[in-house]
Amino acid sequence: MSWQEVAGFALGLINIVLLVRRSVWNFPVAMVMVSLVGVVLFRSRLYSEAGLQGFFFVVNAYGWWLWSRAKGEESAVPVEWMSPKARMVWSAATVLCSVSLGWIMHRFTNAALPFADSAITGASIAAQFLLSFRRIENWVLWVVIDVASVCLYLYRDLYLFAVLYVAFGVISVIGLREWMNSAGRPAKA
Repeated sequence: MSWQEVAGFALGLINIVLLVRRSVWNFPVAMVMVSLVGVVLFRSRLYSEAGLQGFFFVVNAYGWWLWSRAKGEESAVPVEWMSPKARMVWSAATVLCSVSLGWIMHRFTNAALPFADSAITGASIAAQFLLSFRRIENWVLWVVIDVASVCLYLYRDLYLFAVLYVAFGVISVIGLREWMNSAGRPAKA
């Protein structure tokens, strides 16, 4: 277990708590975390997820910018539900991205578990954008990602990351509940 894995674990816990609280400070914490986690994942030949950390860095910078400009009645940013049509479009794009990336990783690299790795990566890309856009559905997607990630990390002997993703899963359920309470009822079609 490297110091990057331990530090990524600790910063990951801090980040998810800040997200649940809808604090804009989750973004700079996440930027440091994903830099460290990317190193560990690359060493484990989980190339899709290692590359995902670079994406997370950029999208967290974008999310930080977006959230810094969103003003609610309180210090936390406002959140809302997606329309059913938007859910369908995001779902289709996520599947297409995941399968395409899985094929590329399978065909052109020595990636460990290229399709599982890419499915988590594709879903994570969608969830991160939905989080930046302050859509409540991001939490549902994160719960699914967290369960799949625990399995993947256990298989690759990344036990500390598996524990982190169990914690992410629990906190993602709490985040879903908190954001739902904050937004009120789902939007109509």
